[in-house]
Amino acid sequence: MKGKVDPISLVEGKVFIDGYECMDSVEFEITFTPRVWTGRQLGDRTDSSRWLGHSYKGKIKRRRSTDWLKVVIDKYIRTGETPSFTIQGISNDGGSDYFRRHGPEIRTAIGCVFTGDIKLLHLDANGEVLEDDLPFNAKDVV
Repeated sequence: MKGKVDPISLVEGKVFIDGYECMDSVEFEITFTPRVWTGRQLGDRTDSSRWLGHSYKGKIKRRRSTDWLKVVIDKYIRTGETPSFTIQGISNDGGSDYFRRHGPEIRTAIGCVFTGDIKLLHLDANGEVLEDDLPFNAKDVV
């Protein structure tokens, strides 16, 4: 009979953007996507695959509580300079088996650029709170 299992709770964590804790974040993820070549040679009956590179993508979902995005957009419009950020996520569920074995999981995404729509204003008679979904690409993750 197996013993008790304590998986990682997804609610135990923090998100930082350029060193400032994003207190209104409700969901965060960073993904690694390999760029894959697949092919075969004469006589091969099955394909073989090989990683040729990769990309990092992520997503922040936050309940808007500051005008931070307005400032970012206004600066871009004024200067034409693409906003780039360092975004760090920490998973620190001290009650999980993973944490007991490995400690907190900390990932820092560098050179992050938002890639999706940013709501300037959103009203909805059936909605409850304004949430921003902010997909981004990252140059590197450490």
